[in-house]
Amino acid sequence: MKWQELYEQRTMTAEEAIKLIHSGDRVILSHAVGIPIAITDALVAHKEDYKDVEIVQLVPMGNAKFADPEAEGHFRLNALFLGGFTKGAVKEGRADFTPCCFHEVPGLFDELLPVDVALIQVSEPDRHGYVSCGVSVDYTLPAAKRAKRVIAQVNSQMPRCHGNTVLHVSEIDSFVRIDHPVLELALPKIGEVEKAIGENCAKLIRDGDTLQLGIGAIPDAVLLFLKDKKDLGIHSEMISDGVVELIERGVITNARKNFHPGKTVATFLMGTKRLYDYANDNPGLNLFPVDYVNDPYVIAKNDNLVSINSCVQADLMGQVASESIGLTQISGIGGQVDFVRGARLSKGGRSIIAIASTTADKKVSKIVPLLNEGAAVTTSRTDVDYIVTEYGIAHLRGKTLRDRAKALIAIAHPNFRPELIQEFEKRFHCTYQSENRSPLCGKREL
Repeated sequence: MKWQELYEQRTMTAEEAIKLIHSGDRVILSHAVGIPIAITDALVAHKEDYKDVEIVQLVPMGNAKFADPEAEGHFRLNALFLGGFTKGAVKEGRADFTPCCFHEVPGLFDELLPVDVALIQVSEPDRHGYVSCGVSVDYTLPAAKRAKRVIAQVNSQMPRCHGNTVLHVSEIDSFVRIDHPVLELALPKIGEVEKAIGENCAKLIRDGDTLQLGIGAIPDAVLLFLKDKKDLGIHSEMISDGVVELIERGVITNARKNFHPGKTVATFLMGTKRLYDYANDNPGLNLFPVDYVNDPYVIAKNDNLVSINSCVQADLMGQVASESIGLTQISGIGGQVDFVRGARLSKGGRSIIAIASTTADKKVSKIVPLLNEGAAVTTSRTDVDYIVTEYGIAHLRGKTLRDRAKALIAIAHPNFRPELIQEFEKRFHCTYQSENRSPLCGKREL
């Protein structure tokens, strides 16, 4: 049978397609802006037909009605990363959170989370019968390869991306056609604090470096201060609109990359239509599954890899909490640890944790004596390299606990330095002095 005939035969409505899902199934839902909302909406609309369906997903976008109170008993979310649509469900006990590094997710499908159904969104078939997972390859493609049944939302507006992104029509059990813009992530608001942090981060980036950038205002602010750099490269779990601007300016060329030279490498995209238009059929941008892109040993094949991520808190030992506020889980590990460790293994690599010195209302310091009770340590003190705030750069790798604390106090908000100094003197039996002088230790001078 020709692929065209098979495609037509397997095309149906969302209501028909969800009949391939059964009570008790584990359903892997594609990632971020790749979520097939037409199908998930149909699933929730028919929730009474289902009982105890486990839905596994990372970053939620669009909506997550399957995690609403009304869906309890029919669907239960097992979140590997949380967002605005899902953190409340976990906090209230209606959903679960499973901590894991991003690159490990496909391996979980093999070992611990076997896939009954993969619910994905793809591009239209090409002339050979291949669809692309488009802007979300990450764990989406591996889930589809491992699933017993695959339901695909075929979106005529989904970009076709190069790299390792495709499935053949014959590998998919059901197609639901739509024509709808891919979900967009609004550009973040970059304030003066973010600009100052971005400028400090940019001081650690050299011509020819390969970058990994997280998501949000701080990573985007870093890009503002790279316009005078030359021949930067990208090997990142995700990219957003700011990267496109630097490519168009000739700042990012990937010319000096020793691994995938000439190519921007990522595992998913999240931004505006400008980014998606740039990605469509672009051989200069390659997307691969996350167990490749985020594997620390693959990351390390890039010399001079610089990773830039953010966090919620950092304590005076250099422990970094990026995913929880005390016992309240607010996001996930994602790829932070993957890239921190990959940068450490990279020849000439550096990892940066970039953080505003206080919360937005200026009432709480993000550099603290101790992490909040119950907070998860995302990046350990043995892995941390640089921590950057709007007040400067603290290089912690290879430093004693005392010197780490001094370096972090120096980049804390001035309003909170007195209490941090008090903790320093109590903990280390030293009189704290300015960074350019040694503390007087063994005898406290008050």
